[in-house]
Amino acid sequence: MHTNLKEVILGHGHLNVLATHRTTLEFTKESRLSEMGDCIVTVGTDKAAADLNGEFRKNLADDNAKVTILIEVGDISERIMAHGSSRLALTHEKDIVIRKSGYICNRTLAIYADKAAKDLPRSLVERLKDPRQNVKITLAICH
Repeated sequence: MHTNLKEVILGHGHLNVLATHRTTLEFTKESRLSEMGDCIVTVGTDKAAADLNGEFRKNLADDNAKVTILIEVGDISERIMAHGSSRLALTHEKDIVIRKSGYICNRTLAIYADKAAKDLPRSLVERLKDPRQNVKITLAICH
């Protein structure tokens, strides 16, 4: 197995980004966002869980995998550390969810994360509220 695999996801901000959810963080291919989606921080992404490459998915579906999620908007960035799991399905066609808990469904990319949406710096969240802002999300796996 490779010791360091990466996947890059591109999306953009949205006026309704709240980033107030206490336990999850989500990226979605959907272009619409209601204020109920308080965990969604990026819309219009070019990839969902089902779109990640096979090698990346195989390495993430390991109980010893650690994953870094780097969210970049212009010159502001934030790093989240989380864990993979052998129970990951990674089959959702629209979403990717990072969780502080150990809960897993087909949208879950990583569990036991050190941050959720509400933990993101508000300077980053302000940028994520701007639909003109491009967002780059880099996922990196380390064993």
